[in-house]
This record gives sequence, structure tokens and C-alpha cells, in this order.
Amino acid sequence: MERPALEAEVSPRPDAAVITRRAAARLRAGHVWVYRSDVTALPEEAMGPEPTESVPVPSLLPVVDARGALLGTALYSSESEIALRLVSRDKIVDEAEWLQVLQARMRTAIAARKGLLAGSETNACRLIFSEADDLPGLIADKYGDLIVLQLLTKALDNDAVRIVATNVLKEELHPAVIVERPDARIRELEQLSVALDAAPLYSRGGARRDPELQTEFLLNGLRFHYDASAGQKTGAFLDQRENYAAAARYAHGEALDVCTYQGGFALHLARVCSRVTGVDVSRAALEVAEKNLEANQDRIKVEVDWVEANAFDLLKGWSQAGTLYDTIVLDPPAFAKSKRAVGGALRGYKELNLRAMKMLRPGGVLVTCSCSHHVSLADFTTVLAAAAGDAGRRVRLIERRGAASDHPVVLTIPETEYLKCLICEVE
Repeated sequence: MERPALEAEVSPRPDAAVITRRAAARLRAGHVWVYRSDVTALPEEAMGPEPTESVPVPSLLPVVDARGALLGTALYSSESEIALRLVSRDKIVDEAEWLQVLQARMRTAIAARKGLLAGSETNACRLIFSEADDLPGLIADKYGDLIVLQLLTKALDNDAVRIVATNVLKEELHPAVIVERPDARIRELEQLSVALDAAPLYSRGGARRDPELQTEFLLNGLRFHYDASAGQKTGAFLDQRENYAAAARYAHGEALDVCTYQGGFALHLARVCSRVTGVDVSRAALEVAEKNLEANQDRIKVEVDWVEANAFDLLKGWSQAGTLYDTIVLDPPAFAKSKRAVGGALRGYKELNLRAMKMLRPGGVLVTCSCSHHVSLADFTTVLAAAAGDAGRRVRLIERRGAASDHPVVLTIPETEYLKCLICEVE
């Protein structure tokens, strides 16, 4: 019997990245990532004429399997554990063609969101969502007249991409300001060039040296503050927009919003509940939540108070003291940022939900969320069932929800589906 060829026996193409059989199968199944450990060879151009002289690997690379069959074209990162991100199933000839592809995909993504922005109740959304819009590493968010651009991979970190992205955003949306704000952690991991205090990419009028980086935007008819100069996310997380509205459809009576951050759920609940308490460990976040409350005084008439506290400690104390509510929202930060952290994350989710279930009056509403990609919906649901059993409560699932529609999910890229939101009735 003929011995099967080993991957290492096949000579790599000189212009392409060669990947393992496992990675090739992953791409053929519809994913777009190749991890560094699955790259077996890079182009010969990576070495200069002298053995000690290195030449940077191109940021745009054909990708082939061990037998040399083309799998597509990818963005290459020299620093990331995700070394290759596929942007086409075909070969992209050069940078000029890639920039045309980039421009066309940006326009397609923005066009898909324009219906959302056409009404009078919401003028903020995610315009471009990385892999979910066929643009790995590129994110753009709109907050009123301000647009925040993120270029999160080394291959996008160049002036040509910034020029194309800025021009498309200007032409399609006519914002007052476009600012680039890379995630600080990713900036360090990817060795990106743009600092958090970099000048805006665009300012209407052009001459202003200090354009306004603070703005007010609308979500579901409520006003929220955003400060791009702070280099942080807004508390009115855009991916929760539809869940805010859904929670308000079921909420009633006295409500508690745990991990409120800057008041996203709390302010939506305040339009339908008799009283709302928002809890967060960050004083700075609660100060912005209070500003957001003041901005909505014409729409919110009930009492809203803020409590600075650790959610675990507070819920434990209040549940033991017999404190009761009619509606409780749990929206903690990601507990599992890696697979290794899943066990601890599940214990944390169970503890929070167990305490919340004990604090709900019969017929109360529990809105519970997880933004940890590594915690599956099945595992999250199992944790809730276990908490219900331990609490001795019958919990009925009303709605199973995810991120808002401007954060689309690609079925072959599970990382695009990260947010879970379950709305339950606790009897």
C-alpha cells in the first residue's frame, strides 16, 4: 500500500503561507482564522539575501494547504496568536485590489444599518462588526455625530487603510468627527502604532485642532453620554440595545440593575418600573450613569438611585437579609476571557443568579446576561437551571436573546455569537 504523503514532505509555495491540514479543514468549513501554531511556512520573501537579514512578511498573503491548493487570501499578523485572517476565498492580487474590496465591504455593512438609523429614536449603532461583516479586525461604531474606528490587526495598521476607511465613513454618514481608538490591550498585543491620544482622523471643517470628542446619542429614545477621549466603551453598550427594550417590556415594580455600569438597563427600566436601583463597583461609571439620568429627566419620573458595591458581596448580604425586588437584571462583565477560565466563570454566574432568584418576589422577572464567548448558551442555561434548583424556585424562560441586529452572527464563526440574554419569570 502506498504510504500517504506527510505535510512536511510537500514544498511550500514561495509566495504563500502554508497551513496544517487541521487549519485548512477549519477554513473550508467556513471559519476565517488560522492560529500561529497552524502555520507551517511563510513566504520565502521573509528572508533577505543574507541568513541574518530578515524582510517583513507581506501583510496580505495567499494561503495554501500542504499540497499547495489555494484556500484564499488572508491578512497576516506577525504578533497575534491569530496569525492569518482570511478576507477572500480567492487570490487578491495586490494592495490596490484589497483596498477596493475593503471599500466595497464597508459600504455594504453601512448600508445594512441605515434602516436602523433612519428613525428618530436611535442614532447610534455598530456600523462594521469585524469578521461578521467580512472585515476581520475592523470595527466602527456610531454615536450620534461621532464615529469611532478600531483597526485591531497589524495588517490594517497603515495609512492606506485609514484613508479608505475615513473616506467611506465621511461619504456615507457625514459625521462631525471620526476618531480612531484602538483597544489598549489589543494595541499592545498586536504592536499597533496608534496611541490612545492620537489626533482625530477627521473633523468637520478641518481647521479645528481640538474637535469635540464628547457627544450625546440616542438609544431607544433615551439620551446617553459618550466621551471618545476617555478611551473606553460607553455604558449603553450597543450590543444590548434590543435587550434593553425587551427587558422594559417585562419589567415591573421595584427593579434592581446589577453591574449597571453607566445605567443602560437601569434607565430603560425606569420608564416602566416604580423604582430602580443600579449597582456597580466603579464610581466613575456611576458618575456617568447619573449624568445620563439627568439627561433623561423629561422621560424618567421615578426615583433612580446608584449603589457603589461589589455585586457578589452586595447580593449575598441583601439575599440573606430578605431584600426583595420585582425585577432584577444581571449584566456582569465577561467572566471567562479564556477557555481556562470557564469553570470559575460558571461558578460566578451560578452565584449571582442564585442570589437574584432568592431576592425576587413570586412572578418576578430575571434578565440575566453573559458576554463570555467561551461560556456557551447551553452551559449558561444549565447554570441557571442549577441555580433555580438550589434556590427552590420554578423558573420559566420567556425569551432567549443575543446581541442586537447590528452585531450579526455568522454561523461558521462561533466567535461572532458571544452575548447571551435570558429573560425569565421566577415563580
